[in-house]
Amino acid sequence: MSHHEEWNEEEFKAWLAFACVPGFGLRAVQRLAARDALSVQLRDIQKRGGGPGLNASQLAYLCTQAAKDVEACLRWREQSSQRAIITARCATYPPLLSEISAAPPVLFVEGDAGVLLQPQIAIVGSRNASSSGLEIAAQFGAQLAEQGLVVTSGLALGIDGYAHDGALNAGGDSVAVLGCGLEHIYPARHRRLAGRIAEQGALVSEFRPSARARAEHFPRRNRIISGLSLGVLVVEAAEKSGSLITARYASEQNRDVFVIPGSIHNAHSTGSNQLIRQGACLVQNVGQILDEVANLLDWSLKSQQTVQSELFSHPNQQEQLPFPELLANVGEEATPVDILASRTHIPVQDVMTQLLELELSGHVVAVSGGYIRKGRG
Repeated sequence: MSHHEEWNEEEFKAWLAFACVPGFGLRAVQRLAARDALSVQLRDIQKRGGGPGLNASQLAYLCTQAAKDVEACLRWREQSSQRAIITARCATYPPLLSEISAAPPVLFVEGDAGVLLQPQIAIVGSRNASSSGLEIAAQFGAQLAEQGLVVTSGLALGIDGYAHDGALNAGGDSVAVLGCGLEHIYPARHRRLAGRIAEQGALVSEFRPSARARAEHFPRRNRIISGLSLGVLVVEAAEKSGSLITARYASEQNRDVFVIPGSIHNAHSTGSNQLIRQGACLVQNVGQILDEVANLLDWSLKSQQTVQSELFSHPNQQEQLPFPELLANVGEEATPVDILASRTHIPVQDVMTQLLELELSGHVVAVSGGYIRKGRG
């Protein structure tokens, strides 16, 4: 992961080509990348018409269609400064998402890609929800946004749309993960909402921009909704619903699953209540969600306030934070030492020495997977 240096346009295009190969995930692309420069391998495959670890249809795709698709992706990106293509090699790829088992090798983003690095809570639920369910989705969306959290969902009709809308109306940021390319907003009824999200957050898809909505894409995009988030709130889910797929992904990914309980007489809540029986966290207000994710959020939400209050109350303490450059790169997500070294251009050995001092002085904490910033409140 820490070879950002050799990453040039040709290597980027090759990564994009392999990422577009049908049935190819991040791990497959990474395995190839570990072997040799992807651009070299791609040229070989196109010259010889063959290559290791690829089946006939994948090879055919790389030799015929891939170059056109890559060009189309780059043209899409060029059309607006608000568009980005983020590969799993970019420093801007969301670290929480990179932890999931089937992480997407590439993300197409319209809006502010930086929002993907902020703490998110997903809100999901039924497409044909009850009016009280819709009201709850909008209310929780707004309250989470007021607490500084990004509200993430799937732009579907029903609960998703109301959750996005609630967050936007409260002046917060929202992220919509689509089951199609960003040139085809689906459902069409949510075009205007999608436009607002692109202005106040980001639209995201793992599918290249020209890809049409297909039924099998939607269950897949659910793993990204939960993968980006600290936890998933299920507002209303019938017995067999997409939200249950998202909840299942969330628990496989070690994310919190929160559920609004429903009446036993309401078919809309059968799936929700079942999740609670299986151990999901029953919540009745936003405070209960915040309590559960508090330690993960501690640093990110408090840091702005504490830095300001410390500036005024303890001028001496604040004069010089130790190793400010390294500290600025440690956040509420566990960051491995080699990533910190590549971001700061400080040799690994020095990074480790500085981290040890920062740990002793209570600025950072070692956790599994790296280091996190400690809230100093």
